[in-house]
Amino acid sequence: MPDAAEATCAFCAIIRGETPAVRILETEHLLAFLDHRPLFRGHTLLVPKTHLRLLSDLPARDAAEFLTTAQRLERAVNVVSQSVPHLHLHVIPRNFKDGLRFWLGPRHPYDAAHPAEEYAAKIRAALPAA
Repeated sequence: MPDAAEATCAFCAIIRGETPAVRILETEHLLAFLDHRPLFRGHTLLVPKTHLRLLSDLPARDAAEFLTTAQRLERAVNVVSQSVPHLHLHVIPRNFKDGLRFWLGPRHPYDAAHPAEEYAAKIRAALPAA
């Protein structure tokens, strides 16, 4: 039985199969699926199957699989550019109702002309071997 945080977590609902998602890759510990509100078609999320809130909550024993899977997905999704061409991770302090909103740009939803499964299949086909 999930605890309160897991019971209300959108990603945990996807992991449990209660919320539909187009799955890209699944291992014993990880799940990758298409974002349901993609910035661009092919926008993929990678999550641990265990409910963890923060990167610092990820056990060290699971970090290598998480990061190497993220690298495989990056290569398959074909990252073209980033604002500063140097590996980086944003860690931003947040407060409830602080007004900060990410992903302000236009969304590119999946539809009949751009089916999600078509993008998922392309990503799966491009995944380098584990």
